[in-house]
Amino acid sequence: MSTNNTRLYDAFGELLFVLVKSDGEFQQSERETLHNILSNHHWSKEILWSFNYESNKNHDLEDLYKKVIFTCYDIGPNAEYQFMIEVLEAVAESSLGVVETERKIIENFKQDLLTEFGKR
Repeated sequence: MSTNNTRLYDAFGELLFVLVKSDGEFQQSERETLHNILSNHHWSKEILWSFNYESNKNHDLEDLYKKVIFTCYDIGPNAEYQFMIEVLEAVAESSLGVVETERKIIENFKQDLLTEFGKR
């Protein structure tokens, strides 16, 4: 198991947690969408472990987002970011559409990656 892959999928689980908690609670429709999408992903156990770990820790969402983005910066460009964005969008859409807080997280994630990797 690659250390960078482990770190990436830990960060992905953390980012998913930030997204679903940003509007207050983890909706059942979000839960179902997340499990359906990840059920066929080869790293789903690691992603969900990280997500579940964060759900028990109650860390500050802004601090957790910063941790995620710095992990991504450290790992560098990776094809999996597109998959991460697609999952974020699908989960956000699954419960009455994307609310403003979710949209901001997704857009900030995209912009933060583009800004950082555009410098390289």
